Amino acid sequence: MRNWKFNHIDFSTYPIYKGDDLGVVWSPEMTKIKIWAPTAKIVELRLYKDGLSGEAYHKTNLQQLENGIWSTVLQGDYEGKFYSFKINDGEWLEETAGINARCVGVNGKRGVVYNPKNTNPDDWEKDSGPRLADFTETIIYETHVRDFSIAKNSGIENSGKYLGFTEKDTKNSNEISTGLAHLKELGITHVHLLPVYDFVTVDEEKPLEKYNWGYDPQNYNALEGSYSNNPYDGAVRIKEFKKMVQALHSEGIGVILDMVYNHTYFTKESVFNQTVPGYFYRQKEDGSFSNASGCGNEIASERSMVRKYIVDSLKYWANEFHVDGFRFDLMGIFDLETMNVIRAELDKTNPGLFLYGEGWAADQSPMPKHLRAVKSNISKMPGIAGFNDDFRDALRGNHGLKKSKGFISGLELGEESVKFGIVGATYHPQIIYDYVETSNHAWANEPNQCINYVSCHDNYTLWDKLKMSRPKASDEELRKMVKLAGAFVLTSQGVPFLHAGVEFCRSKGGNGNSYKSPDSVNQIDWDKKSEYADVFEYYQKLIQLRKNHPAFRMTKSELIRENLNFCTEYNMGVISYCIDGEKVGDDWKKIIIIFNANVGQDSISIPKGNYQIVANGSKINESGLSENVAGKVDVEGISMTILVSMN
Repeated sequence: MRNWKFNHIDFSTYPIYKGDDLGVVWSPEMTKIKIWAPTAKIVELRLYKDGLSGEAYHKTNLQQLENGIWSTVLQGDYEGKFYSFKINDGEWLEETAGINARCVGVNGKRGVVYNPKNTNPDDWEKDSGPRLADFTETIIYETHVRDFSIAKNSGIENSGKYLGFTEKDTKNSNEISTGLAHLKELGITHVHLLPVYDFVTVDEEKPLEKYNWGYDPQNYNALEGSYSNNPYDGAVRIKEFKKMVQALHSEGIGVILDMVYNHTYFTKESVFNQTVPGYFYRQKEDGSFSNASGCGNEIASERSMVRKYIVDSLKYWANEFHVDGFRFDLMGIFDLETMNVIRAELDKTNPGLFLYGEGWAADQSPMPKHLRAVKSNISKMPGIAGFNDDFRDALRGNHGLKKSKGFISGLELGEESVKFGIVGATYHPQIIYDYVETSNHAWANEPNQCINYVSCHDNYTLWDKLKMSRPKASDEELRKMVKLAGAFVLTSQGVPFLHAGVEFCRSKGGNGNSYKSPDSVNQIDWDKKSEYADVFEYYQKLIQLRKNHPAFRMTKSELIRENLNFCTEYNMGVISYCIDGEKVGDDWKKIIIIFNANVGQDSISIPKGNYQIVANGSKINESGLSENVAGKVDVEGISMTILVSMN
């Protein structure tokens, strides 16, 4: 019986390989195979005609080279053949597709020898995504491949599939735009996709029998087959995914992938432990697997070949699939050096990719906090952003407590935490950090390091959270709260992030952790877009407002400190501030933004001058909504008001 404790091993002594040719590489004349397995005594390659069943028709042993490398060459054309590895390091380990598998058969059990060029759609060489002048220009829309189109009222033929994103001019039951047309109409710049790598818990042969978000990784460099129209042919899923990326790019929309390198679904049985036992995971003092992910293990990102694996994997996704950024799940598990190496290495080959992640872990890690990519260390990772959960909780209430309120739902005396989000978690002299409940210091050096949001796939949707915390609120009041939340996120400094469907009051029926709940819970109900058309139109105008006015997306924290000031007298339940638009290149020379979370109308004193109202209540019109005002302005309850001066 194998002992799965590793406190007797110094993993730093393991050899390092610096080449970029690991894996299975096809050509018409030969297929080259090279893997890193420094503890192996035998590495056996098995070839199959089928991706799931049948016996191997050929077996051969790889040859041991230097630096932990094992290699062989298969002469002839092996395109379409399936393979696996079986390793003996004194005992036989389980058969796997190998840690570098890029193309796999159904359920990821066996790899596929494939020709990457045959997976390219027409004109793929011309495809490219948006590269913005600054990350603060990014407007992110987070969705799940299956959620996006699985509902019957999506009007999408390839429902729940990669190709669902390629269909144009789709409509809901009321002939209102859905899918790709909706994204274009809304105006977002990037789609953030929940995991699309090969994950475990959905059977690709019966994809509709189970649901999962995909935070259960199996093969990091291969695509999930349940989103493909043919999960048995690994090359098909690659081509379909590329078509999806190409379709989004054709509409000017970038693609960001959610990467979950922090843990694997299996621990002892994982492809990593069945290749190099223990090396890819951190251990506790007793040698057992540590568990900062809350899922049974955590990746040892600080080890040389683990870091190389992650960097190589990201380069592959960026270069082969033309993606435009990555989100790192539980980034707080990674070490700081690895994150900075990722930024530097990606910039060498694919500059302008947006990188961000969760600046926390799910449990304790043996790696000290000061060495990890947690939120408090974001300032040590230039060019990498973290989620501003301080702003999220300040606006809507504590994410884990159903009835807790935030500013938009009526919490009093929480204004300082909201102001913290307005300035993008950067330092501002007018903020009293001791009054910011969840962070007592600014953690972002620059606004492009701060992701502002009020909801995401985790926890309750915004609509559900508001209903729980304000059970007696009317539908109209709840709509106003959703609009006010969007107004905060889309006018504040930093990078705005929207959970799919928030723009038409998406609900999951109060389910706060729907990672394996059925489609009836997770699917986007596209008829809600008709029911809450006023909310959608408001979000649409907010997005256009942000795009049109650099005052809402300053690129430097110094500009925020110099040109944004909280300029009005304190009113409970009201937050307001002024921006010197002229000094940040905006057509609006002076801007006053007022957020009123109170139910009733308030009369607010404003700085001297004549101002035009461009936003009030549920209306936004950049050309003006009324005659000029001075001295005081009446602001509707639960709403944002914007006043501007051209002089």
